[in-house]
This record gives sequence, C-alpha cells and structure tokens, in this order.
Amino acid sequence: MSAADLRKPAIVLIRPQLGENIGKAARAMLNFGLTEMRLVEPRDGWPNPSAGPAASGADIVLERATVYSSTAEAVADCAHVYATTVRKRGVTKPVLTPEEASREMASQPGRSAILFGPERSGLETEDVALARAILTVPINPEFGSLNLAQAVILCAYEWSKHEQLVQPTQEDLLPPAPQEELDGLISHLEGMLDPKGYYLPETRREATRRTLRGVLTKPGWNHLEVRTLRGVLSALEREPRK
Repeated sequence: MSAADLRKPAIVLIRPQLGENIGKAARAMLNFGLTEMRLVEPRDGWPNPSAGPAASGADIVLERATVYSSTAEAVADCAHVYATTVRKRGVTKPVLTPEEASREMASQPGRSAILFGPERSGLETEDVALARAILTVPINPEFGSLNLAQAVILCAYEWSKHEQLVQPTQEDLLPPAPQEELDGLISHLEGMLDPKGYYLPETRREATRRTLRGVLTKPGWNHLEVRTLRGVLSALEREPRK
C-alpha cells in the first residue's frame, strides 16, 4: 500500500447484514477515492455475490476488502478511530462532524478508521468504546434514518476535500460569444419585433430596448448558443412551409 493510501481512512463495516449494502458502500467509497474496506463478521460471510452488482463497478474495493473476527482486530493498526453514531448515554467522548473528523485525519500522523454499525441497530457500546471520538451529523430528530451507503458517502465526501481529486472544470465550456455576435442576435430580434409594434409607444422605445438587451446579455451565451437562437429567429421569419 502506498504512502498516499495509508493517509486515507479505512472504512470498517461492523456486522453488515446485506451484501447489497456492502456493495453500495464500496461504490460510495470509490466515488471519493477511498479503497480500503474492512469487514467485521459480515452476517452472510464473504465474499458475497450480492455485493458486486450493487457496487456498480467499484470492484477494486470489494476485491481488496479484508475480513476480521472482531472490531478490535480490525482497528488494531489504527491510531485514530471514529465511531459513526449518535451520542450514547454513558459514553464520554468528543463529538465531531464528518468535516471536523476529516480535518483531524488529514492533519495527524498514524492510520485512521471510521466505524459503521449494522444497518438495523448501529454500533454497539463495546464498538464505540474502541473509538477516540464519536462522528455524527445534525439530522432531523423526527427521522434519523440514514442507510449504510448514505452514512459512508457523507464521511467519504468530507475526506475527499483534503485529497487532490480531479474536480469538474470549465475547460470544456465554450467562452462567451464576442460582443459582435451578441449584437447581431439583438439586432435580429429587434428587427422582427419592430414591425409587430413591440416598441410602442414611442416614448418607451429606448427603455424597452435597454431592458431587452439586458435580458439577452445576462446569460453570457456562447457562440453556439447565439447561433442556435439566430436559427430560431430565422425559422420564425420564414413563411410556413406548405
């Protein structure tokens, strides 16, 4: 495992119940650059044939997944362990958001792990006791029902902010059209509107023209969009086809 991979938190699924949920969690992980999944006592054993289809191509995560017989074994090499759960009675630990936890993980030495409990019951108190902090999110108190993949993706996304992931750029977007092309579009439209009495009364002509120009200038059309709109106007100018 590379040094870069060692910086990334391990995702530890404790007693996961359904292969589909393991696959969906793998998909959530890989979307944000996490590849190390650790499974503690998966209910239906491992590998699970239901996980692959649900992973939607995140096969590398499933292929590398390792299985442990206890939570303590799964996090034995981790210096920083976070338990995803609501605050539990009798457990006195720091409570962090995914954003705060990911910032800690990115800045401190040593391996990190994030614990996720079974789909129905969540983490047991014994599992939470192994963590140095509780990781939780503000959630609707009347409906606190995140599924496993949703919980994983929240944490993975916050971690990704500290990684050099490829971000969508605007390089593929065309630049705004030159002013000459935009003026041509506006003149074309004005030429169609004038005979229709759009600018009447005359006392409002200039104000109406300025307003129309403002509307057409605001979107920042590129040259293909301007060409398309000119085509629309040209089609409207033509006599209907017989």
